[in-house]
Amino acid sequence: MPRVAAIDCGTNSIRLLVADVTVHDDGRRDLRDVHREMRIVRLGQGVDATGRLAEEALERTRAALVDYAAIARRKGVERVRMVATSATRDAANREVFFAMVRDTLGIDAEVITGDEEARLSFTGAVGDLDPADGPFVVTDIGGGSTELVVGTWDGARAHIAAAYSADVGCVRLTERCLHSDPPTDEQVREAEKVARQILDDAFAAVDCSGARTWVGVAGTVTTLSAIAQDLPDYDPVAIHLSHISQNRVEQITDQLLRMSHDERASIGAMHPGRVDVIGGGALVVKVLAEELAERAGIIEMTVSEHDILDGIALSIS
Repeated sequence: MPRVAAIDCGTNSIRLLVADVTVHDDGRRDLRDVHREMRIVRLGQGVDATGRLAEEALERTRAALVDYAAIARRKGVERVRMVATSATRDAANREVFFAMVRDTLGIDAEVITGDEEARLSFTGAVGDLDPADGPFVVTDIGGGSTELVVGTWDGARAHIAAAYSADVGCVRLTERCLHSDPPTDEQVREAEKVARQILDDAFAAVDCSGARTWVGVAGTVTTLSAIAQDLPDYDPVAIHLSHISQNRVEQITDQLLRMSHDERASIGAMHPGRVDVIGGGALVVKVLAEELAERAGIIEMTVSEHDILDGIALSIS
């Protein structure tokens, strides 16, 4: 039973999972959480506009990694894998980031392709689901990109039919289109247009028509679930495997886009680091919901607390 540490460094957040992995004779792998943590560091701050990682964003990320390295040592971790996604793929000064990671963790960060990001997300997302509910379409809405994956799950392994990483996420869409607080109607229309145009390429590459179950993962989606359930605080147990209808996604999106910063911040389950980008993320989910209703007849999203972080942990066991 190896103890592993998985680190997922995205555009908006950096997350750590320390877990024990049980490998069964038939190849199945089970994770038992030892420690799970998330911090908002906004590594992708301004990358869409400048093409570079900001110094203050790098320092926020370094501070989180120092703490994560200490946790891994205390917990007796045997193997570590750190994956960096959209923000670092796009940055001209990404070598500064790599050097910082080596100095802090003693390992190299892997900047994975969008396809690999999509496959890891799918593997983590479907592990608690009944294989009979497949084929599954998994969407992972991050800060800078959204992964769309279709595949099946046999209870031991994921089988990917198609995957695509689209360059739209809560941070990228907010910085590009939603400049006011709250955004104007014109800004919202433009943001929705941009999201739809970018996601059109994803749906052209990934045939979702045969999918039976939609699984949404990552912070935007789990926050929407908390709002839909009117949770006073963020509760991962209540959120995991909850369901949100297409109509409810549209209602919550419209509600968030009409709120001021202070009104969004007052939502009990809202992480402070998501307050200024949750509207952009919700718009991405709304477009996905409309497209999946039309293309696959799916009108409900299953929300999973397990995602790419769990996929990374399973990949190093």
